[in-house]
Amino acid sequence: MRLSTAFYDRVQARLSARLQEARLDGLIVSAPGDVAYLTGFFYAVNERPVYVWFGADGRRVALVPELDAEYALAQGVHADVRTYFEYPGVRTPEWHLADALNAARARARIGFSASLTVAGLARLQDAFPDAVFERSGVVGDLRLRKEPEEIGLHREAAAICDDMLGAGRALIESAISEGRLLPTEGEVARHVVGYGTDRMYTDYSHVVYTTKLAGGLVYAGPNSARPHGLPSSRRIEAGDTLILSLGAAVASRFVESERTFVIGEPTAEQRMYFDVARRAQNVGTAAMQVGRTCASVNAESLDVIRGAGCGQFIRHRLGHGIGIGQHEAPWLEDGDDTVLASGMILSSEPGVYVPGHAGYRISDTVLVTDDGPQRLTRYPRSIEENVIAL
Repeated sequence: MRLSTAFYDRVQARLSARLQEARLDGLIVSAPGDVAYLTGFFYAVNERPVYVWFGADGRRVALVPELDAEYALAQGVHADVRTYFEYPGVRTPEWHLADALNAARARARIGFSASLTVAGLARLQDAFPDAVFERSGVVGDLRLRKEPEEIGLHREAAAICDDMLGAGRALIESAISEGRLLPTEGEVARHVVGYGTDRMYTDYSHVVYTTKLAGGLVYAGPNSARPHGLPSSRRIEAGDTLILSLGAAVASRFVESERTFVIGEPTAEQRMYFDVARRAQNVGTAAMQVGRTCASVNAESLDVIRGAGCGQFIRHRLGHGIGIGQHEAPWLEDGDDTVLASGMILSSEPGVYVPGHAGYRISDTVLVTDDGPQRLTRYPRSIEENVIAL
């Protein structure tokens, strides 16, 4: 699950060029995803900050808590590792960073990402009193298009995520065949997350992540009309519409694979809503072409739902970017005019949510290429293939 030195060399070279274009003397990153993307350091996130300095002169310094120093070195972090003992400390981590750079009073133009907290920025300004701090989106811009090695990791995660869907379905089918009570939403969620996590530790000798290895939202019947509702103790029932909304990450390169199932023979109403969601997803996925804007792709997909007379049941956009973060730019939404480019990875997940009845969502992780969109997740998506027979 380790990326090569060549990967980090390319990424850091691209960053250096962007810093020079922006006339910044350096950049400070602190978000775990940015730190991992730029240096290969994955760590347990807590109150102790990690800062990475990228100087326009080529200097790379990673300031980490002392208790993480050995782990950082073991990961082969692509920066000069410096440490501070504890947080908040007699001397703050930000002052330790200034000491490491010998630049506490340098008149420098320093970029920082929008993920830096207000308190963190204030502490950095105290430690670098003569510097000018400017918000910069340079790292986010770099992360929009994935390197070939990253795409390979996304493909591996997609295969695991599809298998998680199969594991959730198998749990329900085993209960049916053995005449047991059907599982609760929470039991299915625990099962699929455990399956995905176990696969990671079976398939890879060294597992790293920024937030999680596998995740699952499971909702059935009326609960499925709440797009981000958490799994409950409600037991799945015959006739339910069931959404398995699952995610997995290899080396923190995420995918999403979500499917809508029906427990038993679908009603005409279930077939109608399912068909609307599936058509919207097919249209949205096909529209993910190089040169299209996120806004136009989103509108084309959601117009399918509106055209079917279901506009009042739209609760969210078509999708979002996926990378080292499960949700990241660009956003497939009316307000994002980002132009799609080869190497972007996006979710395609329009939904139809009918209060008191059910929700219907099919989601794939899609790679934008010069030859058109490629679905990385491949689990069957038709209603015939996703009926769980009683």
